[in-house]
Amino acid sequence: MRTEPSPGNLPAREHLPAGNAGTPVLDVVIPVYNEEKDLQPCVLRLHEHLARTFPYAFRITIADNASTDTTPLVAARLEAEISEVRAFRLEQKGRGRALRTVWSASDAPVLAYMDVDLSTDLNALLPLVAPLISGHSDLAIGSRLARSSRVVRGAKREFISRTYNLILRGSLQARFSDAQCGFKAIRRDVAQVLLPLVEDTGWFFDTEMLVLAERAGLRIHEVPVDWVDDPDSTVHIVKTATDDLKGVWRVGRALATGSLALDRLARPFGDDPRDREISGVPKGLARQLVGFCVVGGLSTLFYLLLYSGFRTFSGSQVANALALLVSAVANTAANRRLTFGVRGRGGAVKHQAQGLVVFGIGLALTSGSLAALNAATNDPAHSTELAVLIAANLAATVLRFLLFRAWVFPDRRDESPSTVVASHTPAVPVGPASPVYATAPQSPYSTTPEPYGPTSAPYGPTSAPYGTNAYGTTHSPHDHQTWGDATMQLQPVRPNDHDPRDAR
Repeated sequence: MRTEPSPGNLPAREHLPAGNAGTPVLDVVIPVYNEEKDLQPCVLRLHEHLARTFPYAFRITIADNASTDTTPLVAARLEAEISEVRAFRLEQKGRGRALRTVWSASDAPVLAYMDVDLSTDLNALLPLVAPLISGHSDLAIGSRLARSSRVVRGAKREFISRTYNLILRGSLQARFSDAQCGFKAIRRDVAQVLLPLVEDTGWFFDTEMLVLAERAGLRIHEVPVDWVDDPDSTVHIVKTATDDLKGVWRVGRALATGSLALDRLARPFGDDPRDREISGVPKGLARQLVGFCVVGGLSTLFYLLLYSGFRTFSGSQVANALALLVSAVANTAANRRLTFGVRGRGGAVKHQAQGLVVFGIGLALTSGSLAALNAATNDPAHSTELAVLIAANLAATVLRFLLFRAWVFPDRRDESPSTVVASHTPAVPVGPASPVYATAPQSPYSTTPEPYGPTSAPYGPTSAPYGTNAYGTTHSPHDHQTWGDATMQLQPVRPNDHDPRDAR
């Protein structure tokens, strides 16, 4: 599992402007592989629906990933006949690869995709992207498992879909209801910093993106959809399910070990109400208390089991010291991750060392309680020892929380840690005062950065369906641009490049 630095800051959400003429607000990507029969009816139906119902400028992008039939010719013909259609070809297969490549290069502030079979009713498209345009949400997904959804499909696929989502909930603690519905959208500013962290290039791409977004604290909007299964679908269910399970294991392991630097994507102060300083209410106190109580309860149970085990071959003081030492290490690690939200391995040794100091205070309280008990009676019952230890641990727990919050894991809002942001070359602004710009796809097969500016952007207002593209080549209506696998590059910036209020 590759690791990336922290994604950095996102701009505040705001309602997207309508944009300049020729610059789309929505870019709908249709990834295809050998879809010569379904591609034209799909594009014509989607274009008619958007032209009739969508109030903003839009684009439909056909992402052909290595088709071997006449799909490229059909895509080229549609591009020539319809001004809002673009066709691009990738020489490698993979739906995730196609989406990441096209989304990384698009200049539209809202990016969406749907399957070519149009199993999802198109009336859900505007509700899908509206929360992203308004600034309410970061991602949006269609859900076939919502109560108000209307779905027609066989029992086999119903069972597989529900089982897969149960696996996600149980193993990755996913809270979204449907990871595999081919009907999703994302804001472009979010995609710029999230997509470089997504490793999968196939069918698991959707799930990995959603899990990382959810763990990063982004808002995912769900739309109930009407969905009719396509009996002629070319998806290989067994192979896809196997690859998905491998992906679940890989992502789960990375999240468990902290190898993903996935701190919550920071937005400027005030965009998230949890970031606001309210007089008399310490930030995050309620959430931290709940987490600390849960971890504390489990740690106390673990400690008592260890004490009972060590007590079978040692004295009460030795058993107490050993049990408290082991449980203190586990308690510090659990509180570090779950209660105070510290991810990654940075500072872990320091935190454990400070936790051992707190452990020493707890040891003094519990050992002193045992010493007082032994002084009061020569042979106290085991149940009495446990009762005394529980009381002493309650006092130590209160002190431990205060020390953890104030000393071991203090509030770091006033610090200015070095962060990273997604580097991009400003090109064509989407609208007045809009922070969204076009970015260039970077081919992995070339070491020379490719030009990308106001006069060469394939999506900019000055671009045409044919002519000179961003790579300096010309193409006719029947040619296609060929892309490699593009991902956004993250560049470190100095702490002073950010408003200190943005630090988390």
